[in-house]
Amino acid sequence: MQRRHFIHTLSTAVLSLQALTLARQAFAQVPPTTPPAAPHWRSNPFALGVASGEPRPDAVLLWTRLYPGAPAVGESASRLQLWAHFQEQSGLNAQQACVVHYDVFSDEALRHRVKQGQVRTHAGRGWSVHARVTGLEPNRPYWYRFRCGEAVSPVGRTRTAPALGAATAQMRIALTSCQHYEQGYYAAHAEIAQQSLDVVLFAGDYIYESSNPKYRIRPHTGGIPSTLDQYRERHALYKLDPDLQACHAAHPWVCTWDDHEVENDYAGVHNIRYQDAESFLQRRAAAYQAYFEHMPVWPGANDHGPHQRIHSHYQWGDLVDWWMLDCRQYRNAQPCRDPLKGGGRVVVACDERDDPRRTMLGSAQEQWFSDSFKAAKAHWRLVVQSTQISSTSLPTPVGRSIFTDGWDGYPVARQRLIHTLAQAPKGTVVTLGGDVHMNVAADLRQVPNDPHSPIVAAELVTTSITSRGMGESTLARIREHNPDIRHARSDERGYTLIDVQREHITATFRATPHPVQAGATLSTQAQYTLRHGEPGLARQ
Repeated sequence: MQRRHFIHTLSTAVLSLQALTLARQAFAQVPPTTPPAAPHWRSNPFALGVASGEPRPDAVLLWTRLYPGAPAVGESASRLQLWAHFQEQSGLNAQQACVVHYDVFSDEALRHRVKQGQVRTHAGRGWSVHARVTGLEPNRPYWYRFRCGEAVSPVGRTRTAPALGAATAQMRIALTSCQHYEQGYYAAHAEIAQQSLDVVLFAGDYIYESSNPKYRIRPHTGGIPSTLDQYRERHALYKLDPDLQACHAAHPWVCTWDDHEVENDYAGVHNIRYQDAESFLQRRAAAYQAYFEHMPVWPGANDHGPHQRIHSHYQWGDLVDWWMLDCRQYRNAQPCRDPLKGGGRVVVACDERDDPRRTMLGSAQEQWFSDSFKAAKAHWRLVVQSTQISSTSLPTPVGRSIFTDGWDGYPVARQRLIHTLAQAPKGTVVTLGGDVHMNVAADLRQVPNDPHSPIVAAELVTTSITSRGMGESTLARIREHNPDIRHARSDERGYTLIDVQREHITATFRATPHPVQAGATLSTQAQYTLRHGEPGLARQ
C-alpha cells in the first residue's frame, strides 16, 4: 500500500471510536504501562540529528528525538496522521514505549567507549531523549551517538567544562540569537560548526511562531502554532535544517528563550491579545513542553506545565562565571499598553514604567542572580540575557520616546540589575544579548548616556542568524542620541565570536548581508577588545 493511500485510509477512520482512543493514548502525558518494545524502523528515526548541552566538569546533557519524517513533506498533519505515520515507520503501537541507547567515546574514531546507557521514551514526550551523562573527565572533548533498534544516529561532538577553580587560559564562545526560518538560510550555523569552540550560547528566539510574507525566503509549514502538536511541528521543521543540525552536532549549546518560542511580545501571563491568563498559560505550557522536547536543555521533573525554570549558572574553571537569564516568563506586562493590542510599542511620558515594583526578571530570579553573582570568584563574569540593556530612547518635543518591550520599558529593574553588576571588580563584567536583530557594542553606565556616570560593564549584542533588522534611518538616530552605543548595525545577519582570555576578551561580529542566501559566506563587520580591569570597550 502506498504511504499516502495508507494515511488517507487511516484518517477516514477518525469516525471510529477505537482509532480516536488510540490516538489519544499515543499522545497522552502519562507514560505507557506496557514494557518497552523493540522498533523495526522503515526510515531513519534520527532525522532531527543530535545535540548536547549544559557542560559541567564531570557531565554533559545529550539529546535526540525519534522522528521518522513527516507524514507528508511540506504539509501539516493531524494528530491521528502523526500517530499512524509513526506506527507505520516504527512498528510501535500507541501503548508502547521505546528504549534508546547512547554511547560516549573518548576518541573521534569511536574505539574507546567510556560511557553507555539507555533512556526510555514515549509519545507523551514526543519521543524525545535527554540523557545526562555523568562521571566524565573535565576539560576534554567527547563523541557520542544514539541507537534504537537497528538504527544508529549521526555522531556528535561535545566537551566538558574545566574543573571548578582550575587555572584556565581561554574560552571560545559563539553567541547566537533569532533564527527566523522563513527569512533566510543558516549560513551562520554552517560557519560556527567549523569553528574551534567550547560552547554555543543561544540568547532566544530559536523558533518563530509568526510569519511575514513580505520577507519569506522559505515557508513554514502550518499556520501560527498554539497547540503542542503545532509547536512540535514548528520545532521539527527548524531542526531539519542541515546547517543547524551540524552546529548542534559540533558543539555543546547553552540556551535561554525569548518571546517567539511562545508568542511575540508575551510578558509573563500576558499576551498581545489580552487573552485570559488561564487560556494563555495553556498555550505557554504547550510551547514550553515542545521547547524542552527539542532542545539540549534538561526538562526537569515537571516538564509539562506553564512554569519551567530555564535560568542557570555555569563556570569555566577559574576564568569565567556565566549566567543565562530568563527575561520572559516572570516579567510584568509592558508599561502603558495599548488598550486594543498588548505587547511592546513606542511611547512618550509613560509614568507607569517608573513603578519600582515592576520587574523584567521576577523578584525570585533577581534575588537568585544577585546572590549568585556576588558569590562568583572567576576572572570574568558574563551575563547572558535575551535583549539589549543599553538605552535606545530618542528625543521628542515632549520627552524621550522608548520602546516598552525592552529594558527601556523597565528602567527601575535595569537600575537594580546595573547595581548588582557594579558589585564585581571593575572591568570584569560583560553582558551578552540578542533579540534586536543588530550587532551592538556599548558601555553600560549606572545612569544611561550620562558621560559623568561610571561605566559598570561592557555590552555585546549579537545580530540575528536570519531575522530582519530595523531600517538604517531609525538606527542612525538611535546611535546619534545614545552615546553609550559605540557600534550598531542592523543590515547584516550572523553571530558573534567571543574569545575570552585572562587579560582581555575579543569580540568579533561575523556577518553577511540580509537576507542570508544559501551558501553565503560571512566576513568580519567589526571587532572590539575588552581589557581586564578596564571597564568599557576599546575597538581594534
